[in-house]
Amino acid sequence: MTDETEALRPPPGLEIERKAMGVGKSLQHRTMAMAALEELRDRILNADYPPGFQLRQEALAREFGMSRIPLREAFLMLEKEGLIRMSPHRGAVVAELTFDEIDELFSMRSLMEPWLMERSVGKLTAEDFAALEHIQEQYALSLAQPHDSHDVARWSGLNKDFHMRLHRHAASPRTMGLVANLLTECDLHTRIQLLGVPGARERAVAEHRALLDFCRSGRLAEATEAMRGHIDNIRQGLLAMALRRKREAPPTESEASSD
Repeated sequence: MTDETEALRPPPGLEIERKAMGVGKSLQHRTMAMAALEELRDRILNADYPPGFQLRQEALAREFGMSRIPLREAFLMLEKEGLIRMSPHRGAVVAELTFDEIDELFSMRSLMEPWLMERSVGKLTAEDFAALEHIQEQYALSLAQPHDSHDVARWSGLNKDFHMRLHRHAASPRTMGLVANLLTECDLHTRIQLLGVPGARERAVAEHRALLDFCRSGRLAEATEAMRGHIDNIRQGLLAMALRRKREAPPTESEASSD
């Protein structure tokens, strides 16, 4: 190595400092992206941003006091979670399930969850039932809150904990993983159903109560049938809501021109 080449090379300390600055900038963007992700996820799951709502990147960047770069990263993560969809013409839009998607998601749950229950219920312990009773109590209290103080963010966590606790002894990790993912994917739309369908919250509490009582008394056939009915009631409520939104939506250009 020549003296001239050696002279052109930056001092080791300066090179490390430059790399650290690059890493710091990357971490800063990542931290801001995570903060934006959590805030936007909460707004979507709490139905502040309903299905079909357009997320305007420029307005959100101003509101959050950040550049568009971390927002774009947050949008990509929300898209992977299934909460938004990216449209060439409208940009980021809060996901809205189609009839076929609702039918598929809840039909899959109807097949897998009763099967998991059959394998698990006989192995539930006193500790499991105590935990389930506590979850049920918290779920009932949360759903009974006055409309202006709904703790919507807790609903899905308590619901998922209840279902997964019932299935925990099934010794079927792959199916458990699939059901956990389905519960997460259904989360937004289950909340919308609980908020938008009259009597849905009271029914959900009563159905969880019945499931727990059937399991505790060892009435397996009734428990699995109750689980199917519980899941199907959510599916039917969502399908009815989707149909109503479709009827109330303004006609598209193609529909208007055909009239």
